[in-house]
Amino acid sequence: MSWTTNRILSMLSDDVVTRLRPHLEPVELQQGEHLFESDQQLSHVFFFEGGLSSEIAGGKGAKTIEVGCIGLEGFSSVPAILGVDSTPHFAFMQCGGPALRVEVDALRAAMREDRPLRELLMRYAHVFLIQVATTALADGRYGVERRLARWVLMARDRIGHELPLTHDFLALMLGVRRPSVTDALHRLEGRHAIKAERGLVVIKDIEKLKELASPIYGIAEKEYERHIRPDWRY
Repeated sequence: MSWTTNRILSMLSDDVVTRLRPHLEPVELQQGEHLFESDQQLSHVFFFEGGLSSEIAGGKGAKTIEVGCIGLEGFSSVPAILGVDSTPHFAFMQCGGPALRVEVDALRAAMREDRPLRELLMRYAHVFLIQVATTALADGRYGVERRLARWVLMARDRIGHELPLTHDFLALMLGVRRPSVTDALHRLEGRHAIKAERGLVVIKDIEKLKELASPIYGIAEKEYERHIRPDWRY
């Protein structure tokens, strides 16, 4: 059994784990907890072992929208491993869960010492950028129902078939008003793809969701499988 459920950390060699593990602090992240703020110093990287985080564009009086989500397949604060100290985005936990936290300086030092670690983290950064680009494509070219189906599948990949999410959270994720989310949920229920309860979305037919989400679901997911590992989903 692997020492961690995080898909990135579990791929590291024993030598790298030995050097990095003393710097990894177990933390329990709560729903709504912020991981980093807009234009503020990135202090830590969080390797998720559960839960679901959202990276949000906008803020400080501007409208906001989710541009990416991360769970046990990856880590927060991607700009930090690219040598950037802050970002105009912010991130918070949609669903709480455990994580291993490491200071940015410690992780950068480990990356300098170990080329395979550096290349693995960079490959994940590539995959996350593809996810962000696909989200822009989805938001600009496709309707709410298809985008919701994609987002439900992405959440399912990271936390399973039962998604403890409210309509308000989903409205933020999709960048639409709450009534639009309610209508889209009802349409997915009418297709018997999901069951929506108060604060909970339960997936009933994953293949139907994939059909509804095509072609905007699977692009970043295939890149992850191609560049990192095939067996990454929850």
